[in-house]
Amino acid sequence: MPTGVALQDVRRQLFDAAERVLLRAGANALTSRAVTEEAGVAKGVLHRHFADFDDFLVELVQRRIAGFEAWGATMRANAGTGDVAENVADAFTGILDPVGLGLIRLIIARDELRVRLRGERDHGIPYLAEATEMIAAYLTAEREWCRLPEETDARMLALTLVGTAHLIVSEGRPVDPGALRTIIGIGP
Repeated sequence: MPTGVALQDVRRQLFDAAERVLLRAGANALTSRAVTEEAGVAKGVLHRHFADFDDFLVELVQRRIAGFEAWGATMRANAGTGDVAENVADAFTGILDPVGLGLIRLIIARDELRVRLRGERDHGIPYLAEATEMIAAYLTAEREWCRLPEETDARMLALTLVGTAHLIVSEGRPVDPGALRTIIGIGP
């Protein structure tokens, strides 16, 4: 590897390669060797920048979570506009895209990764738990705008929506805003 390459560029190259491996071959194929081969770097490069492969995977997942948490902040800021169900369905398009589904499979399959990602939290599947928090915060904001019934339990509704959307998308179908509207209880 040439000298003078910025650390962030190498890390991004490795993360991008991991996403390509996930998309092409699935969670079971995601190994340090597969990532470094896809990135076109020596295997030692990954271990120079991360303590171990699980450390790399933790950061890969956390980068995705940070991205949709930023999206959630935008959703909350825009609460009161657009269609609630369309807004939620749009969020699921990003959260539960093929890379997101691959990461969820990886988290479920790798105990050590799941433990590291959970941190102090003793429940929930990391990534899906953060998605639930994001959707719950958005639904709370919409309830404050009186676009959801006052008695809406935003957290329970978010759990229902995330679980339902995950099952639908895992079957290869898109999330239907009409179905979300029915679950949310804001229309036919």
